[in-house]
Amino acid sequence: MAIWTRELDLKALNAGSANTAISHLGIEFTEYGDDYVRARIHVDERTCQPYGILHGGVSVVLAETLGSMAAACSIPEGYRCVGLGVTANHVRAGRKGSWITATARPTHLGRTTHVWAVELRDEEGKLTCNCSLTMAILPPEAAKNVRLDAASLGGV
Repeated sequence: MAIWTRELDLKALNAGSANTAISHLGIEFTEYGDDYVRARIHVDERTCQPYGILHGGVSVVLAETLGSMAAACSIPEGYRCVGLGVTANHVRAGRKGSWITATARPTHLGRTTHVWAVELRDEEGKLTCNCSLTMAILPPEAAKNVRLDAASLGGV
C-alpha cells in the first residue's frame, strides 16, 4: 500500500526544484514506488571535493533533499515538515564522472516525527553513504509560519 498522501509527479518535482541548491547541484528525481522515492546526482565539478571524489556534504544534501521531499509527500494536507537532524556514514567514494543514486524509505512514519533511511549507491550498486533523516511533522496551527510545502514545488 502506498504511503503517499499526494500524487507524485517526477516532472513537477524536478521543475519545482529550479533555481535552488537542488538544481544547482544537478539533483534529479528519477523514480518512486509505493514506499520509496529515488534521485540521482552526477559526480562532476559542481559536486566534487579537491580529491576528485563526491563531496560528503553533497551526499548529505542529496539525502536531505530526497527525505524531505518524501516526508512532504506523505503527510496530511495542511501539515508541514521540517528537518530535525541528519546523520551520514560515508563508506565508499563516489568517483568523478559517475552517477550516484539515492533511495529514501521510511523507517518511522509517526504523528509528530518521521525518520527516513536514505542509501546512496554508485553505478555498480555499491553503498557509498548511509543516511538517516529525522523530520518534525507540524500540524496546520503550528505550521502557519512555514511557507513551503510539496504543493508549492510544482503542484505536487
